[in-house]
Amino acid sequence: MTLRVLTVDDSRTILAMLHHTLSNAGFEVLQAEDGKQGLDVLMSHNVDVVITDINMPVMDGIEFIKNVRASGQYQSLPILILTTETSQDKRDQGKAAGGTGWIVKPFDPDKLISVINRVVH
Repeated sequence: MTLRVLTVDDSRTILAMLHHTLSNAGFEVLQAEDGKQGLDVLMSHNVDVVITDINMPVMDGIEFIKNVRASGQYQSLPILILTTETSQDKRDQGKAAGGTGWIVKPFDPDKLISVINRVVH
């Protein structure tokens, strides 16, 4: 079964890098440019894991995660936070919102694939 990954980031460069990395690893990739668009995609597609940035317009990653977790059907959905943020305060906010893991940009493609496989299986 092919895993479906939703990536949410306002950077087109990061979205392109994620799409390239994940599709080459055999994943199906859905993408959104902010948290609101991410929720729309999530509500209309089944996904196995979400990768989201923190700092985005319209709806940031923390609010996005809170909204995802507020829906009962997504309590166990793995949500990885991929961000340039390194402060413990932001990490704590991400964890409190319901984030599953934290990856700092720039990401190592092999490590990202490994983390995805670990949180999904």
